[in-house]
Amino acid sequence: MDDISIDFLRDENINGTTLIEGLPGIGQVGKLVAEHMIHEMDAEKIAEIHSIYFPPQVLIEKDGVARLVNNEIYRCDGERELLFLVGDYQSTSSEGHYLLSSFYLDIAEELGVRRVITLGGYGVGHLVDKPRVLAAVNHSRLHAGVAQAGAVFTQDEPGGGIIGASGLLLGMGALRGIEGICLMGETSGYLVDPKSAHSLLEVLCAILQTEVDTTRLLERAEEMEHLVEKLRTTEQAKSDEELNYIG
Repeated sequence: MDDISIDFLRDENINGTTLIEGLPGIGQVGKLVAEHMIHEMDAEKIAEIHSIYFPPQVLIEKDGVARLVNNEIYRCDGERELLFLVGDYQSTSSEGHYLLSSFYLDIAEELGVRRVITLGGYGVGHLVDKPRVLAAVNHSRLHAGVAQAGAVFTQDEPGGGIIGASGLLLGMGALRGIEGICLMGETSGYLVDPKSAHSLLEVLCAILQTEVDTTRLLERAEEMEHLVEKLRTTEQAKSDEELNYIG
């Protein structure tokens, strides 16, 4: 097995102008957005990526069949020519992050991509009622348009920079002349966060100047809100019990 390999599932109509990365991360925010768009825009899988830099495991499908973990590229046919990079995992090592990101950019260049938009979550360690969408770009000319779409630029957030593919695709893309935008939905980081994903999706659609039905994402956000409320109620009940016992 090669260190990194890609298998294209079709040869024609695979080019795209914009690549949207939504690999797993904090709160699964970027993954939720990308997968939602793939579903709503009827995007078709055009490639599978395998690598020794992914975790050494297989996943079991519903029918009991095992498959190697992988990442995938989808394409939205029609005028938009959007490509989506999604999948099971990011790298398990720092070296792998760099090598995989370089590989993704190689493929992007081959497919005619001129702009990469990376999606992720920004963990704040507490529940957020109205998630902001933080942004970073790899060229100053992109700043105004992203801010106009509703994203927030702050000098001190995220304090530790942007880790993984979401950051490397911007930095390494700049060296190749590929425009890069990173959007990060504010999230607690404790749970899968469709509410943050919805906020991020609104900003992304404004940047792309397109519309995507958000009904399913909103429903998932409401379900998660109910779950969080139950957890809060349970924790409060436990706390009250402990206080009564001590008293």
